[in-house]
Amino acid sequence: MTELSAPFAPDWVSPPGDTIDDIAEERGWTQAELAQRLGYSEKHLSLLINGKVPITVDAAQRLERVLGSTMEFWLAREANYQKHKARIEAERRHAEWVPWLEELPLKELMVNGAIEKKRLVAKNKPGLVETCLRFFGVASPDEWRAHYGGMEVAFRRSREEQSDVGAISAWLRMGEQQAEQLDGPKCPKYNKARFQQALQTIRGLTCLPPQEFEPQMRQLLHDAGVLLVLVPAIPRSHVSGVARWLSPSRPLIQLSLYGKSNDKFWFTFFHEAAHILLHAGSREAKKSVFLDDPSTSHNNDPQEHEANQWAGERLIPAEHNDRLLTLTTQAEILQFAEEINIHPGIVVGRLQHEGLLSFATVLNRFKESFQLRTAEHD
Repeated sequence: MTELSAPFAPDWVSPPGDTIDDIAEERGWTQAELAQRLGYSEKHLSLLINGKVPITVDAAQRLERVLGSTMEFWLAREANYQKHKARIEAERRHAEWVPWLEELPLKELMVNGAIEKKRLVAKNKPGLVETCLRFFGVASPDEWRAHYGGMEVAFRRSREEQSDVGAISAWLRMGEQQAEQLDGPKCPKYNKARFQQALQTIRGLTCLPPQEFEPQMRQLLHDAGVLLVLVPAIPRSHVSGVARWLSPSRPLIQLSLYGKSNDKFWFTFFHEAAHILLHAGSREAKKSVFLDDPSTSHNNDPQEHEANQWAGERLIPAEHNDRLLTLTTQAEILQFAEEINIHPGIVVGRLQHEGLLSFATVLNRFKESFQLRTAEHD
């Protein structure tokens, strides 16, 4: 026996009235006689037969008494009709909404496992519309534009290139889905003092390998009521990290692992932490969505500069600035990093950022690259 690969889904649908009509015809009843037996006007019966009015519980009971079968049969017949009619209507709308797909990073979403992989051919596109609506959790492209287009006014961009709402919204949604898995009644509400304490402890983890610092980092943030999600980059979003509030008591730090050397990772993390600590003083402020690529130098937003300064000083306190100017050799950098309990790769990155060390230096070997686990691997 051959197994069908997909359920039968015809592009037509038969209303329950067809069954009503067939039984009446077998019994030789005119529509007027059937209407009389059912206690309906001929007009109402005509509407019922043509699927213009639904079979209610009362109608199903009348049909059971007059035509036979059961009330459950007639209600199930109506339910199946409505379901298939809705499916056909949805397929029609999805075909009309296919142009919306041009606004979305479909290939990247497939590669990252956010949506099912399918060939981008015409016959698959209506189905991809349904898949993307489910992914974003919206009823139609209009609701997608209303939600993410409305959210766009809250975007605090650090780069002019961050203008692709489709790419940015896809990346944000991937983070939201991970956050939904992490959040719950057992996750404490945000506690600023505990968050500050957690950040101090996390700074001391920078010398550890990812498999050791990551679970500790997640737990410390969780206990402070802060969610951390790691989401693969969507190229056109030009985002390496985001700080946002999913609710007034639930902050989220989302990192894309874009530029995975440890100096960039730690600076980006503390930059986003600064936005949570410094730039959420009111309910209105918590509506901001900070889209960041802290490596850029072309930004005049004072909050971005403040977050950059805060992150830099958390990693290498300002009291050591004069000492930084004297570091020229490998031995000096290693000794300094050990003294202040920071990874030497972070020191190298800071010296390069300040223009005190060439980006082509052999000391780049201290800047370790690593791949952190994303939520689906936990």
